[in-house]
Amino acid sequence: MANTFADRAKIFVRSGKGGDGHVSFRRELYVPNGGPDGGDGGKGGDVIFVVDQGLNTLTDFKNVRKYKAGDGEEGGKKRCHGANGKDIVIKVPPGTVIKDFDTGKVIIDMADRTEPFVLLEGGMGGRGNQHFATSTMQAPRYAQPGQAAIEKTLILELKMIADVGLVGFPSVGKSTILSKVSNARPKIADYHFTTLVPNLGVVSLGEGRGFVMADIPGIIEGAAEGVGLGLDFLRHIERTRVILHVIDAASVEGRDPIQDIEAINEELTTYSKQMAARPTIIVANKLDVLSPEDREDILTKLKERFPDTPVMAISAATGEGIKELLEETYKMIQTAPDDVMEFNSEISLEEYASREVELPYTVEKSKDEEGVYLVEGPRIEKMLGYTNLEDNKGFKFFQEFMVKNNIIEELKALGMQEGDTVRIYGWEFEYIE
Repeated sequence: MANTFADRAKIFVRSGKGGDGHVSFRRELYVPNGGPDGGDGGKGGDVIFVVDQGLNTLTDFKNVRKYKAGDGEEGGKKRCHGANGKDIVIKVPPGTVIKDFDTGKVIIDMADRTEPFVLLEGGMGGRGNQHFATSTMQAPRYAQPGQAAIEKTLILELKMIADVGLVGFPSVGKSTILSKVSNARPKIADYHFTTLVPNLGVVSLGEGRGFVMADIPGIIEGAAEGVGLGLDFLRHIERTRVILHVIDAASVEGRDPIQDIEAINEELTTYSKQMAARPTIIVANKLDVLSPEDREDILTKLKERFPDTPVMAISAATGEGIKELLEETYKMIQTAPDDVMEFNSEISLEEYASREVELPYTVEKSKDEEGVYLVEGPRIEKMLGYTNLEDNKGFKFFQEFMVKNNIIEELKALGMQEGDTVRIYGWEFEYIE
């Protein structure tokens, strides 16, 4: 029995955390008070997606659902830089669309993208305490922490890329047609279980002419509402430029071919009006088992019921009408609108991959000293880690930081007045209105 086709998968990805900067001091003979020599942390690994032309399903993602890049190492003594974390490279088949699980929005359509796509960048390593020595703080005992990792849950959807899509109910002969006209070798059997894996084949007409044909697994009524596996299979038709609607014209299975066409047209329209408007050929298969009179009767009925859609009679079993069908299909591809659906990004990658986390801080009035206020916490430490307060530009940034984060307003609410002292991790400032 064939493996269940996986055209949709939910995965968890995590970029690497940046390594923390290190706090250390030189310890040398005859140098009792060596300066700071803490090294920088290593950069965390990236989460990277690449298209692998050798893949045609998302089956691997059913077995492995978590993908984590390596964390950067902490910096070391003697200004040693921490090692960078290892990137995680995730291979996906052509036609994969990456979506955010929480919102369902498209992040990127990989299609047959040739360049690697960096979805999440690893965190930058923090700077060691060697960078924070100043004339007033010659032995800084803090270092910059590495940037946090980014975690996301994604949905991968495979929307197969082909010029022509064969659609129709199970057992109408789509797999047989594909095997006769292309280099594809799909498994073919006379049973009612639909093919589970879409098959791609290259059709060559000679003289450099040809196209890619896909046997889209059988659709059932209610597919557009998610009945059975139909909804999954409908996704694959979205990229095709021409649809070959294959029917069992001989009603070998007792089905009414006209009702089958109407049912599937309804499914296509319900799922996507744009997709339902694709150029279509009705392919009346299995005519080899009909008498000439019955052939003429069913073809007349089809043309009367669907006057705007070309109807071509074939027998996949004997090869009758196949050459004519391929030539007509090729002509239709040349004139088909070149508007095959591509899924535009619906998310700003810059915002999606942002690490901006509102770290906490505290603002307190000193219990021991009159007119002294204390400002501390991770957000303040982080700011000090990348700000040189002895530099004019750095001090201006510090002032803007205090205003922007409403810290000045909070200090005033506690009673701070002009001339009072604000103490921040060893730094003291006189407040001036």
